[in-house]
Amino acid sequence: MTAQLDKANLLTMLVRGLFRRCARCGGKGAFYTGWIKKSDRCKTCGFKWERNLEGFQLGAAAMNIIMTGGSLLFVMGVGVVATYPEVPTWPLIAIVGSVALIVGVGGFPTSYTVWLAIDLAIDLRLRPLDEAEVADAAAHARS
Repeated sequence: MTAQLDKANLLTMLVRGLFRRCARCGGKGAFYTGWIKKSDRCKTCGFKWERNLEGFQLGAAAMNIIMTGGSLLFVMGVGVVATYPEVPTWPLIAIVGSVALIVGVGGFPTSYTVWLAIDLAIDLRLRPLDEAEVADAAAHARS
């Protein structure tokens, strides 16, 4: 079963991450017991999300910044195009500020699962899961 779990492509893992699922197995609500409270392992496959790599938190924070910035650019662009040539500056600033708060805070858990998908996709090419990680995940999945 683990060979099948580790064969997902980047797009599949990213879609899983966008829906807060485990990038490895697709398990629902894999790493979160609440909106922000994380567990160490996937509830479905037992995969440890951090893989003992330094910088995982930084990557997840960077993913949150990218997701927030992308949504800001999108909303700002749509607002300017929709109201051109009389762009209402202050209402647009209020809307963009609201989007920044909603996506920045509300997208926190999603940024972790999306970053896990990217990190895992890169790592599976460069540093595949070793037997100890697979056995550890399987042992925790059974318990």
